[in-house]
Amino acid sequence: MADSFSFGAIGTRWRVDSAAALLSGHRADLLRLAEEYDALYSRFREDSGVTALASTGGFLPLPDHGAGLGRLLRSLHDATGGGVSPLVGERLAALGYDAGYSFVPTAAPEPSRAWQGLLDWTEDGVALSAPALLDVGAAGKGQLVDLMLEYLVSEGHDDVLVDASGDMRRTGTGTITVALEHPYDPTSAIGTVRLGSGALCASASNRRVWGDGLHHVLDARTGRCIDTVVATWVLAPDAMTADGLCTALFVADPADLTPDFDFDYVIVYSDGRARSSAALQGALFS
Repeated sequence: MADSFSFGAIGTRWRVDSAAALLSGHRADLLRLAEEYDALYSRFREDSGVTALASTGGFLPLPDHGAGLGRLLRSLHDATGGGVSPLVGERLAALGYDAGYSFVPTAAPEPSRAWQGLLDWTEDGVALSAPALLDVGAAGKGQLVDLMLEYLVSEGHDDVLVDASGDMRRTGTGTITVALEHPYDPTSAIGTVRLGSGALCASASNRRVWGDGLHHVLDARTGRCIDTVVATWVLAPDAMTADGLCTALFVADPADLTPDFDFDYVIVYSDGRARSSAALQGALFS
């Protein structure tokens, strides 16, 4: 790639690679996109829209891309029988993954509150009938990847990769080889995937661990951390969908998701088994 830009945003490291020069205006706009997204959705910021909803409930207007995120989260919620839910935020906070990063549980696990009657995600924004702490981490980082790539394409970049610490989307000719990080050893890989134009996202329960059996991937139906799946990877046309499906595969069988989504996957279970879609057979090293 002719040019690259690395930066920190929404709590992770980003890298943008392009065959064309990334001008200072492009770099500034990428940072602006990240800041605007964080100001809406971060539950770790006192001044975010999500934090305001947690205090007062009511309505939070969203930009045009908010409707797509809401539709995806509702689809994943329904396809997983409620296992994926943006209402998991208060359960994560109660287990110690809170705004202050205390990592000290303050309550025993319990199910997230029900979507029906509490949350109404419309084309215009998010409405809560009572205060509640939302968490869009199931698909939000992937959507921000999409927003950055789509912005660069609109600026004339036709060979570009946006990578948010393993959640990535690429447009361009040919393919690149992407390593699948070992869920227990970030210095090694368990396989590789070829990525053309499209998205590859990953989720692993070892990414944010703060106690015995405590990590950031919960089943919203129980409020408990998932202990049967340790890592997932999804290939899909866009990063928001791939990111959301990575989370959904922790709590649902792929067959529950294939009627509504076109994707390929690799799943690694805590007992050492692995499972993949037909197109990714052979992605893991033997």
